[in-house]
Amino acid sequence: MTGYRLATGGSGIDRTRRLGFTFAGRPYGGLAGDTLASALIANGVGVVGRSFKYHRPRGVTAAGPEEAGALVSLGEGGRHEPNAKAPMVPLVEGLVADGQNAWPSLGFDVGAINGLAGPLISAGFYYKTFIGGPRGTWTRLFEPVIRRAAGMGRAATTPDPDRYETMNATCDVLVIGAGPAGLMAATAALAAGARVILADERERPGGALLHDLSEVDGVPAPDFAAATAARLTDGGAVVLPRTTVYGHYDGRFGAVERVVDHPGDPHGLPRQRHWQIRARHVVLATGAIERPIVFPGNDRPGVMLADAARAYANRYGVAVGRRVAVFAAHDGAYRTVRDLAAAGIDVAAVVDARPAVPAAAASLAEAAGARLFAGHHVGATRGRKGLAGLTVAGADGGSIAVDALLVSGGYTPTLHLASQAGARPQWDDALAAFRPGPLPEGWTAAGAVTGRYATTDALETGAAAGEAAAAALGRTVAPLARPALAAADDAALTATAPAAPFHVAGKKAFVDLEHDVTSADIALAHDEGFQAVEHLKRYTTLGMATDQGKTSNVNGLAIMAEHLGAPIPTVGTTRFRPPYTPVALGALAGAETGAHVRPTRLTPMHDWHATHGAVFVATGAWLRPRAYLRPGEGVREAYIREAATVRTGVGIVDVSSLGKIEVAGPDAATLLDRVYANGFAKLPVGRARYGVMLREDGVVFDDGTTWRLGETRFLMTTTTANAAAVLSHLEVLLATAWPDLRVHVTSTTEQWAGMAVAGPLARTTLAATVAGIDFANEAFPFMAVREGAIGEVPVIVARLSFSGELAYEVYCGAHHGAAVWERIMAAGAVHEIAPYGVEALGTLRIEKGHVSGPELDGRTTLYDLGLERMASAKKAFVGSVLMRRPALRDPARKRFVGLVSLDGKPIRSGAHLVGPSGRSEGHVTSTTHSPALAGAEIALALLSGGPDRIGEELLATDPVRGNAVPVRVADPLFFDKDGSRMHV
Repeated sequence: MTGYRLATGGSGIDRTRRLGFTFAGRPYGGLAGDTLASALIANGVGVVGRSFKYHRPRGVTAAGPEEAGALVSLGEGGRHEPNAKAPMVPLVEGLVADGQNAWPSLGFDVGAINGLAGPLISAGFYYKTFIGGPRGTWTRLFEPVIRRAAGMGRAATTPDPDRYETMNATCDVLVIGAGPAGLMAATAALAAGARVILADERERPGGALLHDLSEVDGVPAPDFAAATAARLTDGGAVVLPRTTVYGHYDGRFGAVERVVDHPGDPHGLPRQRHWQIRARHVVLATGAIERPIVFPGNDRPGVMLADAARAYANRYGVAVGRRVAVFAAHDGAYRTVRDLAAAGIDVAAVVDARPAVPAAAASLAEAAGARLFAGHHVGATRGRKGLAGLTVAGADGGSIAVDALLVSGGYTPTLHLASQAGARPQWDDALAAFRPGPLPEGWTAAGAVTGRYATTDALETGAAAGEAAAAALGRTVAPLARPALAAADDAALTATAPAAPFHVAGKKAFVDLEHDVTSADIALAHDEGFQAVEHLKRYTTLGMATDQGKTSNVNGLAIMAEHLGAPIPTVGTTRFRPPYTPVALGALAGAETGAHVRPTRLTPMHDWHATHGAVFVATGAWLRPRAYLRPGEGVREAYIREAATVRTGVGIVDVSSLGKIEVAGPDAATLLDRVYANGFAKLPVGRARYGVMLREDGVVFDDGTTWRLGETRFLMTTTTANAAAVLSHLEVLLATAWPDLRVHVTSTTEQWAGMAVAGPLARTTLAATVAGIDFANEAFPFMAVREGAIGEVPVIVARLSFSGELAYEVYCGAHHGAAVWERIMAAGAVHEIAPYGVEALGTLRIEKGHVSGPELDGRTTLYDLGLERMASAKKAFVGSVLMRRPALRDPARKRFVGLVSLDGKPIRSGAHLVGPSGRSEGHVTSTTHSPALAGAEIALALLSGGPDRIGEELLATDPVRGNAVPVRVADPLFFDKDGSRMHV
C-alpha cells in the first residue's frame, strides 16, 4: 500500500494514467477513473469541508450522491461551481477544487468557534433569540449577520463561459437507474421492440455491480455490466450514463447529463445537457441508499458508510483506513468486512447492535480476524481532525484504536421520484424503511427500490419489470433469459432485517451531517411542539438543501417517534421535491440566454446613431440611443445638453421601438372601447387619443396613443416593453371573450420607422421638409393626425407630445427611416437641431410628470397615478369592475407624487421614502437632473397618501448603496403646468 492506495484491485481505475489536480490550493495526484473523493482518500486528505452551522470538520462519508460531508467547490472564475459532491466528481487532469464554509482554511477555520456556542444556537435559535430582542436589532444587526453566514458555498460572480444544451426526447420505456435491475429492465423492453432510454447518474452503467467481486454469467460483475450496456447501445437503446433524472413534472422528467468534465472542452462540446423526457412507461430502478447510524461523535472525519468503503476498495483500489472497525445493524455490512479483509486492510472489530448475529455473518468476521461485539454499540469516538479511536459500549466493550469507522444501519429505498409523482411512501417493518407505495399508472419498480437488495433479486425483478412495461404497451414479449450468478452471490447477507433505525443517546450525535442537526435538536423540536414531520423539517432544517433526506430522513423520523412513543409510520415522512440533487442554473437555461433567446433588435436609424456618437441602452428587446456624446462629455453632460436643446430649440428622437398594432375591421372602435378605460368609439378620423389599459384585476397594464386613420382602421401604439404583451392580450380577448367581433389585430412595429420632433422650433423644421400638410396651429391642432410626404416618401405625422413641448411624431416605412431622419436633420440644421436619447427623453417626461414603465410596474392603479378621471363611467371595459374595489381607492395607498432634492444632491432611483415613522412609506420611481428647473434634482415617486403630503419633507434613503437625500414632496407636474407650450 502506497499512502492509502492499495497495491492491487480497483476495477474502475487505470493505474498507467496519472492525473494531477489541486485541492485547497495544494497539488495532488490521482489515477484515471478516480473520483475526487477517492483521490483525496488515496492522498490521505481527511478534512474536505466544514459543516454549515458549527463549522465542524467533515470528511468523505459516502461514495455516491448521498454524500453529506464532502461538499466542494469546483473551478475558478465564471466556471466556479459550489456544492459539488466529491464522490460524484470524476477526476480530470488539472481539476481545481476547494473545500467550503471555512475561513481562512479548512485546517484552521475561525467559524469553528460556533461549536463552543452550540447550546445557544440550537434549532430555531434565531426565532427565539433575535426577533424577540430590542427593537430594530433583528433587521439592523442579526439578520445581516445570519444572511452572510447562510449557505454552503458561494456562486460565481462572473458570467459562465461554457455552453449548455437542451434536448427533448420521447420513448416507450424510460428506465431510471442502470444498476443490475435497470440493465435487465432495459434489455427486456428492448428485446420486445420498445424504444428505450436508460439513464443513470454514475460514470458507467452497473450500479452496485461496479464494486462487486462476484461473477455474473461467468464474467466479473463490472464486465457483465459493461457488456450489457454495450449490447443495449448496439440494439438502438439510448444509454445515458452521467445523467441524473432529478425531477418528475406531470408526466415529464427533467434530467441533467454531465457531458464533459473539463470546462472549456476543445471539441466544443457542451458542459452539461438538460434532457426533458416523456415516456409511455417508466421503470424505477433507482436502488437504495445505505443508512448511517446516529451516535456520539458520528460526524468525525473517518466515519463513513460501510458499503462506500467497500466501493473505494474494490472499484478505486483505495483503503479508507489502515485499521478499521465496522458498526452494523444488519447482515449486509459483513460484505464490507469480507472484501476489506481480502484487500489486506486490517479489520479490527465489528460492533453489531443485534444480540444474536447469524452464523453466515459471524463467520465472515472471524475469517477477517475481527473481534465481534454482538449486542454492543459505539458509544463515542475520539480524534481531532480525524478518527483516532472509538469506545465500544456494552458488557465487554472497551477502547479500540482505528482510523476509520464504517457504519451501516440498513438501507433506504431511493423513492424520491416516486414521491414526486404522488406515490406516498409506505413503512415496511421487515425492512425498517419506507418503500414506494402504489405507483402511478404506467410505472413499475424493480430492484433495491422495492426493498429486495440481493443481486439475484435485482436481476429477476428488473427483467420482469421490463417485460411488464413492454406488455403494457402492447408489445409481444418473449421471456428473457436470466443471468446466472456464481456461488458468491450475497443473497444470504441481505435476508435478515436490520435492527435499525436507531440511535445511541449522547452529546453531539448528528442526524444530518450537512446542517448540523443533532438528536438533541429533534428532542427540542418535540418539546416545543414541532412534532409534525413538515414542522420538524423546517424547525431543525433536517434533510433540506442538497441532502433532501437521503441519509437523514428515516433516522430523524425514528428519533421523533421514540419521543412520541409512537410507531414511525404515525410520524410520517415528508414529500420529496425536485431536484433530487442540485442542478446548475446553466443547465436549466441551456442555450436560451442572451441574444439566442432574445435577439437584439435595432431601429432603422441605428447605423446613423452609431456614427454620430450614440451610446446605446437596452429597452425591452431594442437597443436605443441613451445619449449622443460630444468630445469631453459623459452621459450626464450629454443628456442635460440634449434636454435643454429641446426646451429652447428643436430636437429629434428615435421612437421606432414603440409597439405599433393595426386594429382594423367594422368592430375596431368597439374593441378599443372595451380594452381602454377611456372612450374611443367617437374619436374622429384624423385624430389621436391617449389611452390607458387595465388588467382584469383593475391594475394599470399599459398606456399609449391610438390614431384613427379611417372609419374602420386604427393604429395603436404601446410602450416598448409591453408591445408583445399587449398584442397577446388583444388576441386572447378576441379568441375567448369576444369571438363575435369583426376585427383583426396585426403587429406592425417592424413596418414603421418613427421619430419625434420636439421643441419650440419643431413646426418650422417640419414645415420646411414635409409636403402636403399645413402645419398652422388651426389646421393641424394638438392630437391631430395628417398624411404627407418627405420627398417621395409617404409619411404620417401626428401632433403628440411626450416632452411637454410643441412636438410631432413622424412615421414612415421602415426601409425609408434613415433617409427621412436625415432629411429632417438637414431641414433643422439652421435651427441647430440635435438628436436626443432616452436619458433626455426621461428628463423631459419627468419634468412634465408623465408616467412610464417605472410607474406602470404592475401594481399601480389609475387612482394611484392620479388618472382616475380618465376612466369612463358610461361603458364597461376590461378591469372596470375590480378597479372600483375599496382597497384600490384607499387614500393610504402609494400614490404618484414629485420630489425635489433639498440639498442639491441626486436622488437615487429605487430609494425608500422615510418619514417620521422611521419606516419606508414609498419609493422613488424615476429621477433626473432638470435643466429647465435651474438644475434642480427632481424625481417621481409613489408615496403612501402622496397627494395629501405635498410640501412634507422626507428622507430618500438607499442603504444598499449608502445614499440618503432630504427631499420635499411636490406636485409631479414640475414644468409648464398649464400645458401652453405644447398647444402653441
